[in-house]
Amino acid sequence: MSKNTWIKTTKNYVNIFTLPFFFVLLYGSGFVGAKLGLPHSTPLSFLSLRFITAGLILLIIAKWFGNQLPSWREIMHISVAGSLTVCLFSIGVFVSINMGLAPAISALIVAMQPILVGLFAQKLVNERLNLTQWFGLFFGFLGVAVVVSNSIEATSFSWVAISMSVLALLGVTFGSIYQKRYCAEMELFYGGAIQSLVSGLICLALLPFFESFKVAWETEFIISLVYMIIGVSLGALSLLYIMIQQGEVSRVASVFYLVPVSAAVSAYLLFGETIEETTLLGASIIALGMFLTNRKN
Repeated sequence: MSKNTWIKTTKNYVNIFTLPFFFVLLYGSGFVGAKLGLPHSTPLSFLSLRFITAGLILLIIAKWFGNQLPSWREIMHISVAGSLTVCLFSIGVFVSINMGLAPAISALIVAMQPILVGLFAQKLVNERLNLTQWFGLFFGFLGVAVVVSNSIEATSFSWVAISMSVLALLGVTFGSIYQKRYCAEMELFYGGAIQSLVSGLICLALLPFFESFKVAWETEFIISLVYMIIGVSLGALSLLYIMIQQGEVSRVASVFYLVPVSAAVSAYLLFGETIEETTLLGASIIALGMFLTNRKN
């Protein structure tokens, strides 16, 4: 193997394994971060502060590196993708959990995303999955159901809260496809800044119609807000954009199956919640599903 071939192969493996690992680690722990901060704030207040602060930080970074500002046409596409993937998804999840829906149920609903992406990607971005990959998506969803099964058993259902999680599911599904189709060459920092600022402005616009601005600047809230800004908005979402640019959107979507596992591990480390045997079993099934979905023909 030549030196150039070795470097190229190593780079490919870094992209295949490292980026999804850190994305799952950051994104999954974000559910726990939200749980830490929501008792001290209303959902839209939290999200407004998070998105606007993250957007301003990304804007400063983009200016610092002297990156080229996107055209108005690109800005419009980036804004649409962000309003779906970032804003609609976050509002749906935060509001449903704040209304009392168990995070496990919300995670199970959102876990339908890879299957929906697989269905719609065939029509919208001309990506086709073979039978083995469809089996992989099925096993991934089955694994998520096993992971969250214990949390679902004794939970009361609210159809309004469930509908908000379904709204989050639709947002992240069509937002990912839109991102792949129209924002494949999006500049990372300016694109992230635009999507965060647009999401923050939408949250501020909706705030007077649904709730009042309410924040208690307790230590837990500050820790949660800082982590959601740096770990999720700057870290996890940037990794998601890179993965969408480099790979098929249906395969990238399969990574979301591991998010509930990451959330369970984060809850164990931060809140001392137990990791059930079903979590380990479900993680194994998810790993099988991801292997089948991402294996080469």
